Amino acid sequence: MYSYGEKVIKINQNGRQIHGVLYLPKRESKSPLVIFSHGYNGSNEDFRMNSEYLAARGIAAYSFDFCGGSVNSKSDLKTTEMTLFTEKEDLCAVINHFQGREKIDQNNIFLFGGSQGGLVSALTAEERREDIKGLLLLFPAFCIADNWNQKFPDSEDIPETHEFWGMRLGRKFFETIQGYDVYKNIGKYNKNVQIFVGDQDSIATAASCKKASKLYSDVELEIFDGEGHGFSEAGNRKVAEMTYQFVEHNSGS
Repeated sequence: MYSYGEKVIKINQNGRQIHGVLYLPKRESKSPLVIFSHGYNGSNEDFRMNSEYLAARGIAAYSFDFCGGSVNSKSDLKTTEMTLFTEKEDLCAVINHFQGREKIDQNNIFLFGGSQGGLVSALTAEERREDIKGLLLLFPAFCIADNWNQKFPDSEDIPETHEFWGMRLGRKFFETIQGYDVYKNIGKYNKNVQIFVGDQDSIATAASCKKASKLYSDVELEIFDGEGHGFSEAGNRKVAEMTYQFVEHNSGS
């Protein structure tokens, strides 16, 4: 087991600042890194346990707040300014930052995303596939664009703001995904992918994850019995263990 330190790291991106926490193991060699992306209205704290678990085993973790991604976000932007694509920009900025960081092994950077953060991580991996060694998705919300396009099928149906799950979204969020087919924008990422989903998840359903898994060339789909959209403590612990094993197995020059 390794001792590790926690440090707030702020990253500037396109005139806005991203707040996150780096969990860095104390080791002589450079550390592989897992970048954690939270779900809708979540925060970096959602992956504290996972980050601590990895850091104690020699793997660095960075968990951050998406700009405008939560009412509790410590990063910039209003929630009404956030879109899937501003979140993708944020994640790309995080990758760029850690590619140049001294104690991080830039050849072994992994993405881990939950729910909306899972969708954003999947889209980002497509664009940055040369830079990302592996992709882990926890109940990824591949359904987001379809769900909102069903609710607001035409431009004139889109409100200026819309409150959902305790957070107010702006018109731009819905406009940027009009007619967007998620499944046509994933699947070219050709390194290892691990998907975790519960068989009781009514949002990021097991069926949607199975559909996505057929698009990837190298993928493992783990369906957890009795878990919904948000895992139990035992389920989260198993995810942390499997994440460590995934990174260990896929790390290399």
